[in-house]
Amino acid sequence: MTRFSRRGFMAASAAMAASLAVPARLRAATAPLSLTATTRVIEVGGRAATVMGLMNAQGGLGLTLDTDQRFRVDLTNALPVETIIHWHGQIPPNAQDGVPNTNPMLKPGETRGYNYAPRPGTFWMHSHLPEQEIGLLAAPLILRSAEDLRADRQEVVMFLHDFAFRSPEEVLAEVTGGMAMDHGSMNHGAPAGMDHSAMGHGSMGTMGEMSGMADMAMDLNDFNFDAYLANDRTLDDPEVIAVEPGGRIRLRVINGASMTAFWVDTGTPARLVAVDGEPVQPLSGDRFSIAPAQRLDIEINLPADGAALPILALREGARERTGIVLAPKGAAIPRMATLSDEAHPPVSGDMRQELALRAVTSLPERPVQNRQMVMLGGAMQPYVWTINDQTWDNRTPVAAKNGERVELMFHNMSMMAHPMHLHGHVFQVVEVNGTRFAGALRDTVHVPAMGSVTIAFDAGEVAPWMLHCHHMGHLATGMMTELAVSA
Repeated sequence: MTRFSRRGFMAASAAMAASLAVPARLRAATAPLSLTATTRVIEVGGRAATVMGLMNAQGGLGLTLDTDQRFRVDLTNALPVETIIHWHGQIPPNAQDGVPNTNPMLKPGETRGYNYAPRPGTFWMHSHLPEQEIGLLAAPLILRSAEDLRADRQEVVMFLHDFAFRSPEEVLAEVTGGMAMDHGSMNHGAPAGMDHSAMGHGSMGTMGEMSGMADMAMDLNDFNFDAYLANDRTLDDPEVIAVEPGGRIRLRVINGASMTAFWVDTGTPARLVAVDGEPVQPLSGDRFSIAPAQRLDIEINLPADGAALPILALREGARERTGIVLAPKGAAIPRMATLSDEAHPPVSGDMRQELALRAVTSLPERPVQNRQMVMLGGAMQPYVWTINDQTWDNRTPVAAKNGERVELMFHNMSMMAHPMHLHGHVFQVVEVNGTRFAGALRDTVHVPAMGSVTIAFDAGEVAPWMLHCHHMGHLATGMMTELAVSA
């Protein structure tokens, strides 16, 4: 892919699109792929910032491989602190899942091998330590199916994140009011000396930010980040991806943001064809919601007139936006501000998209053998978030037996929505706010404030599997537990 940019000298961020386009079949089939957790430099608003990243052997961010090969990766920790990387949405053996309470931390300088059968689709990988995920230790993980390789279409990845010039520790301390807790054996943060100091002005969000939406009681946007990034860049200097007029695009959108939900605005009619790596019956539209940790695969037929097409990500309940530009050769690239004229509506609480989604292949019909309610609670003051009235430190795991059909109702008694993620399993959304239906297969579902979502799955490997909110402030103050699968 061709990049049109005044920042070509910044190789770390410039390599993202090119590295994702390298076919796995062109790489050595017998050798493991290389991945390194390290620091890198990006440019945000004209200022250099040192952040973390997961870099491949070509110097780009993330990995792309074909699912006819094993997921064989050697992960090296080049950071001066311990880390642990989770393969979000994949189902490796529990010993390779990448969480600090069940897997050993990766020490500075250590390399660890991973080897399992991958699942096709749009996934991502990230540190399972909140400070490190806030610090951008995350990247795309694309597993292309045989159908993807045969398809006559161009693939484009849009990886979203929220960014602050202040250190991740400062961000988390302000959000949580000092109430964050560690779900590993010790404190693991960002490397000392990370450059987030220039012009930091993030601050706690308020209901007033909702700009005329005060009739809605939910809380939004715990923190006002300094910038919102798409493929490491802001909208005033976006990545421009070369495309063919009238061509077909599969846009893989990954919300790697630590605390932010977005609307994805395609600017032209499009079709949502997969969520969280799982195919859905095509859903037409030009604006789709995406909560933290979720993914969207969107098919777009490009206009034949040769005009550039911005793809925007709109921060919920606020004016900020980011995005990329799809541009045929010679197209004029529009100048776009990072702020819209008006605030975008909330994603949280708007369940119309979830209610409209239908899996291409549903879970097999089976009697439900284990039904449980999982109560989500918490508040902004004091900033503590719970599962079944418990934080991580005093958790009671959710019990299940291997092979049984389980239904969990997430009953949210708080005034914030929660993107709930279950490790080691694919689940189906089967009920939203009392409406029963055969919804999408997912690994992360957004549970609305004062609402409920029921998921169904078959309990997998006998092991403890993390179950938690993927909002880093909520996770850090206790909204996580385990699904304890027994024999």
